[in-house]
Amino acid sequence: MAPHTPPRWSTWTTRARVAPIAALLPLLLGAWLVVALGTADRTIGVTDNLPEGSGAAEAALLAEQLPEESSRTAIVLWTAESGELTGPDLQAIAGVVAELPGTAPDAAPIPSEDGTAALLPLEVQAEGNVENADAVEELRESLVESAPDGIEVQVTGPAAVQADLAKVFEGADLTLLATTAAVVTILLVLTYRSPILWVVPLLVVGVADRLAVVLATHVLEATGIAWDESTTGILSVLVFGAGTDYALLLISRYRDELRQEESRHVAMARALHRTSEAVLSSSVTVVVGVLTLLLSLTPATRGLGLASAVGIVVAATMVLVVLPAALVVFGRWIFWPRVPKVGSQGTVDTARLWRRVGRGVAARPATVAVASGLLLALVALPALGSKTGLGLSDQFLDEPEAITAAERLGESFPSGTTEPARVLSTAAPQEVLAAVKSSGSVASARISAEGGGVVQVDAVLAADPGTEEAQDAVLQLRDDLDSADLPGETHVAGSDASRIDERDAANRDRVLILPLILGLVLLALVGLLRSLVAPIILVGTVVATYAAALGISWILFTQVLGFERLDVGTPLLAFLFLVALGVDYNIFLVTRAREEAETHGTEEGVLRALAATGGVITSAGVLLAAVFATLGVLPLVVLAQLGVVICVGVLLDTLLVRTVLVPAIAVRLGERFWWPRRVGVGAAPRTTAADEVAVG
Repeated sequence: MAPHTPPRWSTWTTRARVAPIAALLPLLLGAWLVVALGTADRTIGVTDNLPEGSGAAEAALLAEQLPEESSRTAIVLWTAESGELTGPDLQAIAGVVAELPGTAPDAAPIPSEDGTAALLPLEVQAEGNVENADAVEELRESLVESAPDGIEVQVTGPAAVQADLAKVFEGADLTLLATTAAVVTILLVLTYRSPILWVVPLLVVGVADRLAVVLATHVLEATGIAWDESTTGILSVLVFGAGTDYALLLISRYRDELRQEESRHVAMARALHRTSEAVLSSSVTVVVGVLTLLLSLTPATRGLGLASAVGIVVAATMVLVVLPAALVVFGRWIFWPRVPKVGSQGTVDTARLWRRVGRGVAARPATVAVASGLLLALVALPALGSKTGLGLSDQFLDEPEAITAAERLGESFPSGTTEPARVLSTAAPQEVLAAVKSSGSVASARISAEGGGVVQVDAVLAADPGTEEAQDAVLQLRDDLDSADLPGETHVAGSDASRIDERDAANRDRVLILPLILGLVLLALVGLLRSLVAPIILVGTVVATYAAALGISWILFTQVLGFERLDVGTPLLAFLFLVALGVDYNIFLVTRAREEAETHGTEEGVLRALAATGGVITSAGVLLAAVFATLGVLPLVVLAQLGVVICVGVLLDTLLVRTVLVPAIAVRLGERFWWPRRVGVGAAPRTTAADEVAVG
């Protein structure tokens, strides 16, 4: 491609005198902000992870009016190693109970009917998740130290489950950051085959990641939007993945330009001019996509959307402003030992590979397009049988004590004992208790707290918790309480009630947000390409990729990983990130194809674009897939599922859709692909594909 004079704006940070300042100042400023500000303190709300306006959320708000609103229930379980608790065993356990701080004078362990276990409900006084986790840990240590010989003691119940969940995220950000950085480092070294070059993009993206986390939490705090423990982890993965992708694209084009231009400053200005449109279009598309999460009913999901938008803005800014300046400062030698020289052709083997792929697609575009589409449809079929809704025991990859204790408790006591439905009401306590006991879905009920004009009744359901039968029982209880016509407010909460509300909210969010994401991404592509046909095709291929990824992932979940259900939030979040990020590679390809088509026509332009971008986009896709796979280092099923679906989807998009399907459709349609815009009409005669392309 003939050299061109870059626009003035692209030289602002690449000039010899400006580049060192443009590289160093933002890095130092970013590092200072990270240290000086730190992440904002998270104010935990009782409804952060509950759908707005749901029964569980309203019940949580009522519970705040109780005198003991800062307490959570823990259930202590004693079992005998011999299989049955004897009279002396129960007496010894009673002695332990009498020594526990905060227990009532008449508190006593409750033996099971079969004599194999005994339990004691306790209220754990704690203001937040951290305090609760510390209190539960102290309780466990105290109980283990005082346990009679031959007696095993465990702690379960809501307080213990929340404590174990908090423990999952203890040091998780550092683990995830280290794993992600290691994966990115390895892949950058393999991509560039340079012992030096990888340091620059890793440093820039690493600072962008820390800065994004700090800024995002402060933006969330300032706007009053909630976030949870997983938000910063997902944000880091997103910033590292997207930021490194943008860096790969820029560096690849910079290397191309260095083979045509002696001045590294001019070469970078040209590279920045050529790639900025794709990077900005990609980042705007992702930002618009993730901001649709602000329409979610769940506060923490809204927080993830806003945090992700902040992260993408920071990543794109650092790559487009700081990275070009940093690369120019170091000069050509940063690519050592494969230093690009003027007139060199780059990696011939890579050029030949993508040239052969392009020629194969162009030879039979209709056949290739149909075959690729059928393959995606075939692997998408298993997704039709997918189920959503994880029970309590399905939340963790490794079962913590709270889960194993709950399972053991269910063998000796009514299984609903560990997860009772909680009825919060402003009606008279005995009236509420009578109404709850009269419901056919309740096995037993007791008043667990009252005061401040509110009463809480714990109801053990007749069905096993975490099952569809338990959810049906909750729905029946809600209907029965509505029929009882109690005065004031009455709401049902608890784990199964929360799962019902989360499922209903997820269904509502999907119906609203999914079409909105597609519409906004389509509009963004129309604005970028100034075309109607190409954007519709690109959005269609991304949707097909998502369906195929979900189908393949469902097989992996059920046949390999042992997941019987998807978390209710997995389909929406996976769709969002796959559509927003998956369309990136099509943007990178199609913007380059349009650039080439202006001179060589659509078919030749597509082939040249595939040859020029094949290596870098494949590297970027593999890197992004690997980065999202690192979510599996956190022992939460929902994050592992999200990582797998996105990883599979990105690989499909990179290796099949962008490489084969989109080029085949574009070649088959020809100039109609750009309709109504006229691209390549009256172009010069076509030459051999990629004859003049510098391959990254």
